[in-house]
Amino acid sequence: MLHRTLALALLFAPTIADAQLCEGQSAAIAPDGRAFGHLPYGDAPETELVTLPSEYSVGNPCVVRADILPDLLRLFAAAQSDPAVMGQLRALSCQRSIARQRSVFCRGESSSAADRAISVAPPGYSEHSTGYALDFAVRPANGCPDAEACMAATPAARWLRANAPRFGFEQSFPGGNKQNVKWEPWHWRWVGASESALGAAKARFVFARARRQYPADPGIVPIVVRVTTQPPVPVAPVVAVPSKKKRR
Repeated sequence: MLHRTLALALLFAPTIADAQLCEGQSAAIAPDGRAFGHLPYGDAPETELVTLPSEYSVGNPCVVRADILPDLLRLFAAAQSDPAVMGQLRALSCQRSIARQRSVFCRGESSSAADRAISVAPPGYSEHSTGYALDFAVRPANGCPDAEACMAATPAARWLRANAPRFGFEQSFPGGNKQNVKWEPWHWRWVGASESALGAAKARFVFARARRQYPADPGIVPIVVRVTTQPPVPVAPVVAVPSKKKRR
């Protein structure tokens, strides 16, 4: 078991080079390993990635882990059949390699890295690189730009909040999160609706620290710390024995 855990840790941990930001810049790594509040994540293996059918995405093709695809398609089908959504939910941004994340993060080099990190994770520190996370968009947008807080007020976003956990998704960055990452009602990660779901164990391993220290809201299966205690030792009741008076 120890060897398997170490192998998974090596698989998903970013390399030292991944801590680099834009050219000439490096991340300010905190003692706990975070960069500007974001936790480190490695790249998903290309052999485990698949492309979502184009009718379910907007913009660039949506690439995700194969394990996530069945639940994601079921989520889209359920949303499409529910009139309460009052529109369509679509995948906006899915898996992004660390190299791709670097180009996204470095587009606004006129601002400081710390300022950019409020809304965009540094390369090597984005849940998107795992292939288990994606951003949702609503169509028609009705005046609300993609990846903006106004999405939370839409019927589609309310439906997502109420129903996404049924399909194994939880909201990574709720408002006021202790991770101090910007509230992102559009950003959801997949961990499987149950521990036994295909691929859920691997996804939950990847997000174990995030789920333990910075719980999602809504989340799936709260992380419970089991404490083993020794059962109390039964103590026999004390029975008073009447004293016998000696006859004189």
